[in-house]
Amino acid sequence: MSTAQAQSPAPHTTIADLQSFERRYTNLPFEAILKQDILRLGLSFDGKALSGIEFKTKDYFIFTFDHVPLAEQSEEIRFRAPEEIRLSGGPFSLAKTVVSVRIDPSSPYRVSTTDRGPALFLGDQFLADVDFPPVPAWYRHTTSSGKSPGEIAPVIEWGYLIYLTVFRNCQYFGKDEECAFCDINHNWRQQRLQGRPYTGIKSIEEILEVLSFIDKEDTVAECYTITGGSVVTDLQKKGETDFYFQYIRAIEERFPGRWMGKMVVQAWEKADLLRFKEAGIKVYHPNYEVWDPELFTKLCPGKTRFIGRENWIRRIVESVDVFGPSHVIPNFVGGVELSKPYGFKTVAEAVKSTAEGLDFFMSHGVVPRFTTWCPEPYTTLSTLEKQEKPPLVYFLELLSEWKRIFEKYKLPTPPGYGPPGPGQAVFSVSAFMDVIGYQGRA
Repeated sequence: MSTAQAQSPAPHTTIADLQSFERRYTNLPFEAILKQDILRLGLSFDGKALSGIEFKTKDYFIFTFDHVPLAEQSEEIRFRAPEEIRLSGGPFSLAKTVVSVRIDPSSPYRVSTTDRGPALFLGDQFLADVDFPPVPAWYRHTTSSGKSPGEIAPVIEWGYLIYLTVFRNCQYFGKDEECAFCDINHNWRQQRLQGRPYTGIKSIEEILEVLSFIDKEDTVAECYTITGGSVVTDLQKKGETDFYFQYIRAIEERFPGRWMGKMVVQAWEKADLLRFKEAGIKVYHPNYEVWDPELFTKLCPGKTRFIGRENWIRRIVESVDVFGPSHVIPNFVGGVELSKPYGFKTVAEAVKSTAEGLDFFMSHGVVPRFTTWCPEPYTTLSTLEKQEKPPLVYFLELLSEWKRIFEKYKLPTPPGYGPPGPGQAVFSVSAFMDVIGYQGRA
């Protein structure tokens, strides 16, 4: 049995299902409901919809996010799918909605060609017009070493964010240390096996060269993210904080204040964070992943061993003293609480647990976000058991709780994510930004 076949088939969604959820969740914009369903089920593509037009394809900037391995994707799809799609119109009169592309040939959501251009269908029913992301003009350049800009400094979120994965592996390695849902190491291996250039450790010089293209020619990007895998020992004869600091210092010295600087790394001590703040970093993402103590231990064994849950929580809260309220934004992997064999058995239990974590952090001025769990094929979880995609009701309950708690503490819109609200949000891997400020339907 192939790896793709080993995954559980996508649950089927119907128009009637969507209409039912629209009536039930009047506190959420319909754009968020549809977005979450597409993210959990993935997208299939008619190869003809991808031909004859130019658009920005997936750069695989850190994870695959795909539901099937690259080797099992058809030739007309592999490395040809767009990074994101933007939906609009259709029978639900959708405002513009940006959604990350996660390839799954079994998905009921399919992008096909029509006389008007690409369109999204649910089964045979038309749902929305589809735009593909434009190719930034500076993508036409190559670096002095012959690499494409998208290999070094790709943009996502419809061009809003420059994503700098400076270390494309993680030193939490193997099932006893890797986060059980994470495919950063597996993504690197898949890219290399497919013969794709995929730089493991990006040089400062190459990053600065591509950023110089962006600085001169781009008017869309507003932020950059420095991120990569965890460093347990040394990397290039540097400890973890020194390794990441060299990139931030170089960028901010060359382009002071040009873009808002964000970093997605481990939870570090406050003393280590001060120099990052002084260098120019504005937003800090020490990703927490999952709230439940037992699940944290099972799903994040490396983080448990080297830092520990209580230390991780303490460091997140203390980092608010450095970056300020709402500028510390750890990520939860929404849906992984229901993964087999360790997860909760019911949606209610899973949502209650994560809501407890959301309330704790938001009460301290921390604004957690969440991404939509994607059961990528080669992760530890997917090798343990067949992973079912969480039901849509889970994500709608989680969104509702996130919105309720966010409003309870009267927190400001998280910086570095672009404009909030339906029709405005560009964050593409969950709908948390789409619900901010939404007043509900009668």
